[in-house]
Amino acid sequence: MASSGPRALSNREEDRLMKQVKADGLKKCDDYVKAFAACAEGRTVSTAWACRGQLKEMQSCLAQYTSPDAVDAARRQWLKENRPEGGA
Repeated sequence: MASSGPRALSNREEDRLMKQVKADGLKKCDDYVKAFAACAEGRTVSTAWACRGQLKEMQSCLAQYTSPDAVDAARRQWLKENRPEGGA
């Protein structure tokens, strides 16, 4: 696989990036997260079927911000902002 420069993050950087991507996704999907949480409040087992629609909407929203493509884009942006050009 050809590379046009350093593309790998350290484990610590990768962990920090993933946490940030997830946090950003939760913030952008806040309305869906709140709707699911409101539905699930006071429920236990029945959450699985009673809140199925809210769960699917929340997961669909989060998927667009936490998909492999979205994480790759965030990684490229992080590298662009935090790594000097012309390594290796």
